[in-house]
This record gives sequence, structure tokens and C-alpha cells, in this order.
Amino acid sequence: MKSNSQLSDVLHVLLHMAEGDGPATSEALAAAMRTNPVVLRRLMGGLREAGFVASAKGHGGGWVLSCPLERITLRDVHEALGGPAFVSLGFREDRPQCLVAQAVNASLGAAVQEAEALLLKRLGAVTLAALSQDFHHRLAQHRAGAPHRLEEHLHAD
Repeated sequence: MKSNSQLSDVLHVLLHMAEGDGPATSEALAAAMRTNPVVLRRLMGGLREAGFVASAKGHGGGWVLSCPLERITLRDVHEALGGPAFVSLGFREDRPQCLVAQAVNASLGAAVQEAEALLLKRLGAVTLAALSQDFHHRLAQHRAGAPHRLEEHLHAD
């Protein structure tokens, strides 16, 4: 089963936008995500509805952050993406009358709910500002070992 990296990808894009000096096109952001601009626009739609980003069409247009990084948590971004499940365990449901299946499903279901609640709580405590601060700390450490321009580092991935 392929893992869902949408949250990670969108957080990556949002930090790129925070480091930019103006609107970023769907094409440029999609390249950072290594995806198609149509996919990027679909993902950004939920962020726009949540008030985290805005977009403008035409020459000089593109996506911009419309909310301070301090006000956006990782949980906010996850929910703006539609709140996809973090844990995707399959449950045997072909024989719902089976008492063994009922016991297994109840136990696994409770564990998944607990895990997701804990993860959502943790994501709610981390802001995009904290991610940005971590990036800048890592960049400073990297520059100390091999100095280069910020733009080169941002576009190396």
C-alpha cells in the first residue's frame, strides 16, 4: 500500500512559500512537491477555504500565505486537507456476525482511535512558525559547514 504524503508535501510547499519574496505559481510549487500543478491546486483549495493561503490569477499572480505562520498548526493543515486517516489498518468485515472478528475489530479500532487522537493533539501543538524556526536553525548549521545562498538550498530539493 502506498503511503499518503500529502500532509508532508503541503507543509513543504507552505514553508517554501514562507521563504519566498512574492507569489509562487502552481507550477513552481508543484515542482517542489514533484507533482502535477492540477494536484497542487486541488490540495491548495482546502487551504484557501481555511484562510491560510490566497491566490491570484494572471501575470505576477500565484499563491501567497494569508495567515501568520504562528496561527497555523500542523493539525490545521491536516484538517484543511480533509483530515485523511493517519492509520490505515484493514478490518475483516466479510462476516460481521463472527464473534472473533468483532473482538479483533473492536480492539484494533480502539487502538487506532487512540493513536490518531494522540497524533492530532501533538500536531495541534506544532505551528508552521516552529517548522520555519527549525528550518532556519538547520540552515544556519549547514551554512557553518558549507556556506551557500538560501535560494540554492531551497531549490536543491
